[in-house]
Amino acid sequence: MTITVIGHGYVGLITASVFADFGNTVHVVGHTPEKIEKLKKGIPPFYEPGLEDLLKRNVEAGRLKFTLSYKDAVPPAEIIFITVGTPPKKTGEADLSHVFAASEEIGKYLDGYTVVTIKSTVPLGTNREVSKLLNKIKSPKAIFDSASCPEFLREGSAISDTLYPDRVVIGSDAPKAVARLVELHKPIDGQTVITSIQTAELIKYASNSLLSTKISFANAMAFICDKTGADIEQVLTGVGLDKRIGRSFLYPGVGYGGSCFPKDVKALISQAKILGYDFKLLKSVDEINQEAKVNFFHKIKSTLKNLKGKNITILGLAFKPNTDDMREAPSVYIISQLQKHGAKVKAYDPIAVENASKLLKDVHYAPNSYDAARDADALVIITEWNEFKVLDLSKIKKLMRNPVIFDGRNIYEPEKVKKLGFTYKGVGRS
Repeated sequence: MTITVIGHGYVGLITASVFADFGNTVHVVGHTPEKIEKLKKGIPPFYEPGLEDLLKRNVEAGRLKFTLSYKDAVPPAEIIFITVGTPPKKTGEADLSHVFAASEEIGKYLDGYTVVTIKSTVPLGTNREVSKLLNKIKSPKAIFDSASCPEFLREGSAISDTLYPDRVVIGSDAPKAVARLVELHKPIDGQTVITSIQTAELIKYASNSLLSTKISFANAMAFICDKTGADIEQVLTGVGLDKRIGRSFLYPGVGYGGSCFPKDVKALISQAKILGYDFKLLKSVDEINQEAKVNFFHKIKSTLKNLKGKNITILGLAFKPNTDDMREAPSVYIISQLQKHGAKVKAYDPIAVENASKLLKDVHYAPNSYDAARDADALVIITEWNEFKVLDLSKIKKLMRNPVIFDGRNIYEPEKVKKLGFTYKGVGRS
């Protein structure tokens, strides 16, 4: 098939690269000339394991084409995927300006029959509004059907998630559109769920909000463990062994971040309010997520007493491992609070330093964990990169001024660390 993807961000580029690798011809429309030129050379604008090889292979094979022109990319497309960003407004509502702007450009150049599919995470009714807009703009000869095909990619494992998803959701009221999308997704190993457009729009929000709820529940239980001396990891292991619950996403820490969970929780709260429902559960989920960051900082402050002039080492800057994404990263809050209280911050992250340096000023960025730990009054784990789990802690202790570890992801066993002579503070592991 011939496919056009609008947007070369995270979802758009992964989607385009995978479908091109299946043998489809894929046009990608962007709006940044510098990024388009790099993409034409097979250089991705962000880090994702395996993406660079996948991108280069399909660019060199001529299956993956990048352009700034809707006029060139829209007419030949059998399926168009809209994958532009839907960032939150101050009210929590999703900002759909990029979706509508892309739709206007698509409408000008529709030709023949096309399935216009929104893959971006959008509120209920967005596909309906886009259809109205396309009908106003398109040529009378052009025919289209609307569809919703939400993505469920996790940064750091996005290619695998695309190839082997738990499910492929296709929402449309047009049988022809459904058939075409089912055909496109045949090489993908995942259960196909065919729904109405409205149902598909809501599935993504429901999924991310429930996963966020599990994380916030784990953090709320960790707050209780900190006050009682119970061990949160043992509590959640006992809970997670119940097959009805499971342990997936039931992990405490310094709060969730990234481009999806924070904005999708807020967006669903906002949508519910418009519909006349006060989504108190999700409001609490969002509040607990903020509280997790605040509590972790206070744990550092109460342990070290006076932070002024203290050397604090941060290990991990990205919001999660295997990505350079700093959007809503807990490290930003923690570092800003440390600096506000007079601490000197040295940080290391395997991938995210370039992006972090744009957000975090007056931070010394170290080339590795050991250099970062030198002369530190405390070591703070924010992101659970695998390389941090296998550090030589005896060596780390010798490098530090004071052997104190604040483990924001519970990657170490407390007793083992304490036996090495560290003061250890985890989350829910008093």
